[in-house]
Amino acid sequence: MITTVTTTTVTTVTTITSVAVASLTLIVILTLLVLLIQKEIIGGFTGIRAQRLSKALNVAIMPLSVVFMTSLLLRVLEVIR
Repeated sequence: MITTVTTTTVTTVTTITSVAVASLTLIVILTLLVLLIQKEIIGGFTGIRAQRLSKALNVAIMPLSVVFMTSLLLRVLEVIR
């Protein structure tokens, strides 16, 4: 009885964790996409305010890019393994 409960609990927690990680990855990718589109649109404008906003977007884009690349690398390694 205890073994069955433990196995079921581990399976459930693993499944929930996988779903949470997939959801978080999707949110990161969509946020990165929106920020990159905003940066591209703002890059077409001239002016000090547009330049400052373009530089400020880098603060959010760089960490999200690192998370995206890490996620991509882990997926590739998972497929290879």
